[in-house]
Amino acid sequence: MAHESTDAARTLTFEIFRFNPEQPEVEPHLQSFELDETPYMTLFLALNRIREEQDPSLQFDFACRSAVCGSCGMLVNGRPRLACNTLTRDLPDVIRLHPLPAFQLIGDLSVDTGVWFREMHRRVESWVHERAPFDPEAPEERMDDELAQAIYEGERCIECGCCVAGCGVANVNPRFVGAAGMNRIARFMTDPRDARSDEDWFDVVSTEDGVFGCVGLMACHDVCPKGLPLLEVYAYLRRRMLGAGLSRGGSNELLQIEAA
Repeated sequence: MAHESTDAARTLTFEIFRFNPEQPEVEPHLQSFELDETPYMTLFLALNRIREEQDPSLQFDFACRSAVCGSCGMLVNGRPRLACNTLTRDLPDVIRLHPLPAFQLIGDLSVDTGVWFREMHRRVESWVHERAPFDPEAPEERMDDELAQAIYEGERCIECGCCVAGCGVANVNPRFVGAAGMNRIARFMTDPRDARSDEDWFDVVSTEDGVFGCVGLMACHDVCPKGLPLLEVYAYLRRRMLGAGLSRGGSNELLQIEAA
């Protein structure tokens, strides 16, 4: 629930998850910090003040401060968000911060999203598969503006991990490629420079680790800080893969999953 700003500055209480995997003898716990709110304070600014003024051992990640790098993702009162573009004025007096689930914990609020995304990119072969060998002398291929914009839309993902953290399936099935993976697949499916057909994608996408593993809660769509149309991405992939399954002569397993 958003806080209605007043002339009087608030004193905010931050309840922050603390745990260092290199010190397993210290059990995970919440540690409280108090901080006077300042105008236009973001969680990024607040955490830096806590680390500089109260506890230099606090671990969290940041880089760009502009919602571009995606490194400052965390659970804010249970919801995946970016610390750099979350204003404290939109939050209650007590702010609870936890690391993103589904990723390896480095310490406190810091997680390693790189391992997950690297494995996802490897599995979906997240690069253009050329139809012919590269010719440096060939003229540049023209592309329709609307198609180029559609491809760019998929490229806006900053791989912050918020969609993965908010996904119930990804939190119990580490092989589920999640909304970030589906977005990458749709981006290359749309790209006319990619040689792969729907049949080539079928064994990657049309499984319970792919698009048919989604149970339809669509928390990924709700928490994406870049506002990517993930609902449309899932619908697009389901239609394409259902058509590929039917062209194979029909897959009972696929049709049963889709019917469910």
